[in-house]
Amino acid sequence: MNHFELFDIPVSFFPDTTVVSKKYLMLQKKFHPDFFANASPDEQAEALAQSSMANKALLVLKDSALLIPYILEMNEVLSVNENYQLPTSFLMEVMDLNEQVMEVSDDTQKAALRIQLKQLENEIFEPIKALLESYQVGITPKEALLQVKDYYFKKKYLDRIADELQ
Repeated sequence: MNHFELFDIPVSFFPDTTVVSKKYLMLQKKFHPDFFANASPDEQAEALAQSSMANKALLVLKDSALLIPYILEMNEVLSVNENYQLPTSFLMEVMDLNEQVMEVSDDTQKAALRIQLKQLENEIFEPIKALLESYQVGITPKEALLQVKDYYFKKKYLDRIADELQ
């Protein structure tokens, strides 16, 4: 059972967070281990497993950095620990940004780099925005999901740089 099935919601790159929260609370009311303190060991173990699955699903469904690879893995477009090759032009741009981060000496320079980073992030997001919004299981072509995969790996690089600017 995948996270979407557990929460009984459609597969989406943008799940409704209000619905996700409500479904999570319903699952916790049903399976939280505290409610099974007097149950049999088998029932306690099952409740713990269900509660743990709900906790993990909540984390994934509310965080696009976790949700995108989850959906790509569901579609067998991404494999765990995949060594993905990004375009050289993008890698050169990232290398330039990394050098700038190493040379930053004040908050004004950090702010300028954050703006530059945000612009680059918008540039890589814009071409796939419609793909993410219109995604449908079994209908969205693999080529579109490969574009999402490319975005995902690029975004990981940009997130690492953003973390260094904190």
